[in-house]
Amino acid sequence: MKFSKNRSPAVPGFKVAGLGCGIKAGQAKDLALIVSDVPAAAAGVFTKNRVVSPGVIWSRRALAAPGGCRAIVVNSGNANAVVGRKGLEDCRAITKKVAEELSIPQKEILIASTGVIGVPLPSHKILRAVPRLVRKLGRAPKNWDAAAEAIMTTDLAPKLDKVNYNHDGRRIVVGGMAKGSGMIHPNMATMLGFLCSNVVIDAKTLKTALTAAADRSFNRITVDGDNSTNDCVIILANGAAKNSSVKTGTAGYRKFLQALTELCKNLAAKIVLDGEGATKFVTVRVQGGKTRKQAYRIANSVATSSLVKTALFGEDPNWGRIFCAVGNAGASFHPDKVDILLNKNLLLKNGSPANLSPKKLTQAMRQHEINITIDLHCGKEWEEVLTCDLSYDYVKINAEYTT
Repeated sequence: MKFSKNRSPAVPGFKVAGLGCGIKAGQAKDLALIVSDVPAAAAGVFTKNRVVSPGVIWSRRALAAPGGCRAIVVNSGNANAVVGRKGLEDCRAITKKVAEELSIPQKEILIASTGVIGVPLPSHKILRAVPRLVRKLGRAPKNWDAAAEAIMTTDLAPKLDKVNYNHDGRRIVVGGMAKGSGMIHPNMATMLGFLCSNVVIDAKTLKTALTAAADRSFNRITVDGDNSTNDCVIILANGAAKNSSVKTGTAGYRKFLQALTELCKNLAAKIVLDGEGATKFVTVRVQGGKTRKQAYRIANSVATSSLVKTALFGEDPNWGRIFCAVGNAGASFHPDKVDILLNKNLLLKNGSPANLSPKKLTQAMRQHEINITIDLHCGKEWEEVLTCDLSYDYVKINAEYTT
């Protein structure tokens, strides 16, 4: 796929900030704030893990309440998860402090955390830093850079992007940032993502669009098969573009959904590129499927196979592992109709070896970007899952994560 560079996600009507408050060692940034000038329509999608952070509980409740949202406060370095009653008390105290500093209702503030699970959040450090964080709010690209850096954990690089389009004589902007490189697996959003738009849209329609966009992007990536306790993607739309309100089933909705999906796909790809210890960016495409569900189950089986992922890291041309993972998906298909290609090199034709020369296959395996295509030849549906290889460094990073 074509990878987009980090583009400043500055959106009219939004201010952001990021700084270090002392959760992380040294002067590393670990606290971010996103603020809309006016109450914004808001929507979110959250982890399917039954063990969730109090921040997820707080934000779900806030989004379910009537009225708009104005701000999102995010900390990194600590997940504020599995810490007992203190977790929700900290959410309450932090959002109250942010509300006081911004002079807005507490119910209009969402909260998210990311980092180590099971360690009490040093909320006093956040509370002490909030006034300084509010003073740093700004609209410049440097503000977005600082905020994106502040939500990182094991990420090697910040992840930002923006998509623009014209509708109803107005310039619509959809921008955002994300973090994630481990504990990444499809079943919602599988990371943290914060998106903003100046489009006029109601909260219900916004939720419909976000769910659809996440399904084609964040729900189609996997690094290690684990959902975090804190995963969420939240979007705020403040209506600053003053376009006619976007409604489902209209051309305006289709254009907005296309832009939002493009943004989400770009951010999702950046997460996979930044997979912990990853050396390969891998796209698994299953086509010729009878249903999308069938195609997805097979693509996900290949993308999550530890044997496939380790073979990719070792550049071992053991394509039998791919076909084995296809068969392990629990989806029906005809093995004698299946074709498998790796970077356009035919490995399997009608379920039988294509006798590709080992030299060609080895050359294909050495590339950084790997495209695995599986054609089932039983329909017209397709699905793609993005993944990466499984390296020595992944084990090292996660073996030493809390130390």
